[in-house]
Amino acid sequence: MDESDREGVGLVKKIFIFLLKAIISLFILTGLFLGTVYTVNVISSKSEAAKIKAYGQLVPVDGKNMNVTIQGKGEETVVLLPGYGTAAPGLDYQPLVKELSPFYRVVVIEPFGYGLSDVSDKARTIENIVAEIHECLQQLNIHRYTLMGHSIAGIYGLDYVNQYKDEVTAFVGIDSSFPTQGSLEELPAGAYKLLKKSGFYRLLVKLNPDQIIAPAVDAETKEQIRMLSLKNMMNPNIISESENFKHNFQAAEAFSFPADLPVIFFLEENNTDVADWVPKHKEQIKNSVHGKVMTMEGDHYLHHTRSKEIVQNFRSFMAGIQ
Repeated sequence: MDESDREGVGLVKKIFIFLLKAIISLFILTGLFLGTVYTVNVISSKSEAAKIKAYGQLVPVDGKNMNVTIQGKGEETVVLLPGYGTAAPGLDYQPLVKELSPFYRVVVIEPFGYGLSDVSDKARTIENIVAEIHECLQQLNIHRYTLMGHSIAGIYGLDYVNQYKDEVTAFVGIDSSFPTQGSLEELPAGAYKLLKKSGFYRLLVKLNPDQIIAPAVDAETKEQIRMLSLKNMMNPNIISESENFKHNFQAAEAFSFPADLPVIFFLEENNTDVADWVPKHKEQIKNSVHGKVMTMEGDHYLHHTRSKEIVQNFRSFMAGIQ
């Protein structure tokens, strides 16, 4: 082997050693990065658990505690139910509660797995969810009320108003789901659980805080919503509810709103995600003696931005019936 060959072999060895060191360094740095993200998440989660402030009251339901907020002293009661995955319904509904409470007693129910409520061992089927909400109201000695709900509450509400038609005085849907829209896709629970456990969900929220959906509230309340979002994201009840989407939507197809029940829908004006969004809601109330559909500019979370108009039109609607 002449001198030039030896130099070539030496150069190859140097390149190989350099690449090997680079790969090892990359693995070490990646491990350190993953470990740091995980550790920060564990420490932050423990720290935030002590910073989350209690609100509302705990109601015993089926051996667990369900968190409920009650505001206003009106003679009539409005019960608010959240959309799927709302981290803290009692805080998320603040703008709507503010507008409703001068006229009604307003009850915000946080189903199991939501807000400050416990996590239930039972599957999140429409049957269990509806039974638990009703038991909660029974425990509070509330027997006559308007049911008002956002998004997927339109599915549970259909079952509810048929089971307890002697208790519900009206149903109000805020961009609420309907059974034949096609059930929501089951979420990739394993991936979401890994995202949460690894700490990457916290990192993504840190990089893009707008991922946390919240109304226009003060900074302290927004921080509480952020912490509860991180805490409740993909807990066992949220996952179970996703796994039961198909069953719950199909079960609701068996129901229609009672003809004599006042029903009003407040809908996003330009919904492009679901075909025939407005016509399908109109179809839901075609047999209602008192049924109305109102469209509003805004996104799916109309109660964040159009609460005043929602309450004004709801009160006018009910006054016209009386």
